[in-house]
Amino acid sequence: MVRKDLFELTTAQFHSLLVIGIDVASLAASARRAGYHVYAVDYFGDLDLKRLGCENRSIIKQQVGETCGQLDKNFSSETLLKLAKGLHRRVEIDAVLLASGLDDCPHVLSELHDLIPILGNRPSVIRGVRDRMRFFKELDRLRIPHPETAIVKNTKEAKREAKNIGYPVVIKPSKSFVGAGIRKAENPQELGQAFQEVTHLDGAILIQEYIHGIAASASLISGVNGAFTLTLNEQLLGMREMGQREPFGYCGNVVPLQVKKAVVGRCKGIVERVASHFNLVGSNGIDFMISEEGVPFVIEVNPRFQGTLECIERTLNINIVKAHVEACVQGRLPTIVNNPLAFCVRLILSAPRRLVVPDLSVFKEVRDVPLPEVVIEKGEPVCSIIVEDKRRSSALKKARTVAKLIYRNFS
Repeated sequence: MVRKDLFELTTAQFHSLLVIGIDVASLAASARRAGYHVYAVDYFGDLDLKRLGCENRSIIKQQVGETCGQLDKNFSSETLLKLAKGLHRRVEIDAVLLASGLDDCPHVLSELHDLIPILGNRPSVIRGVRDRMRFFKELDRLRIPHPETAIVKNTKEAKREAKNIGYPVVIKPSKSFVGAGIRKAENPQELGQAFQEVTHLDGAILIQEYIHGIAASASLISGVNGAFTLTLNEQLLGMREMGQREPFGYCGNVVPLQVKKAVVGRCKGIVERVASHFNLVGSNGIDFMISEEGVPFVIEVNPRFQGTLECIERTLNINIVKAHVEACVQGRLPTIVNNPLAFCVRLILSAPRRLVVPDLSVFKEVRDVPLPEVVIEKGEPVCSIIVEDKRRSSALKKARTVAKLIYRNFS
């Protein structure tokens, strides 16, 4: 099968798309609603993809009575690539849409792009924004605030850099997703313990200034004509009542972020400068910590579709994949976007213990639905809940109520 190059794709109509990443159900659904024939490669293989009618390949083969494994042990970017190659041998696919999971795998992205063109940021662009130290040096040149950061190899270096930065600090692996392995240290003793917990993960270790404030993100569409910030989003992290064991583990979002207009303006200004400087195209995300003084500190760029996708589509009544394609192919940015009239919450539930999953399809608010009677290991994701309400507090309350009902089904 002959691979089409990017020039051909910019002058031809798209028909088929491959969505690939750890969790692609919401992205696949958006692509289907935009009118594309969708193929999917992911980690979980949840029922959502099967109900969409997508031809999909998954790392986990969900079977009644069998475990769904552990994400940090069973996920492999190389396996996702292998599954994509298998699909490519059978069917013609015009382009790839990236979800999370491949951001820090440049060799896999390059090989995938050579196989099927990635519609969005090229692998070289992704590599540039995900190289933390290079990225922060560029932010310094742009005079954009970010946490002071150092790369270390051992505990001695970690303690030296932490002293220079000033406690408290954050210890994190350079290659991480969903907040796994991130720890906070208030003193050298806690730093030593945290460093030992993180070193078993792949990649270099970062020592980073801890910013007191609100964890947030920006979801944007960018192209040759600039960048458009769709929403600012509140990040939900480390919610132990949702079964999350990681202190900074990703538990979902509230869309939009509820902050002062001045803070919104600062964030949007940074978003446009970052997108332009790093030549970002299509759907991208930028993570911030917004300090108690209202200063946005850039944490990282997520150069692909984000977990906020369905919440944004519901609050703004737009199709993210359609906007992404128009930005990448035609350079067109969204021009008329309704102001959010409600808050949308995505809450990710994790297993409080090793458990057998009941039929969760009875809950209309549930996404990422596993096969009934599969085994979920302690701390692993079970499903997502998505709800809306006119007030942030009410939307969160609704989501927590559904979560409690689901947890009762486990007992």
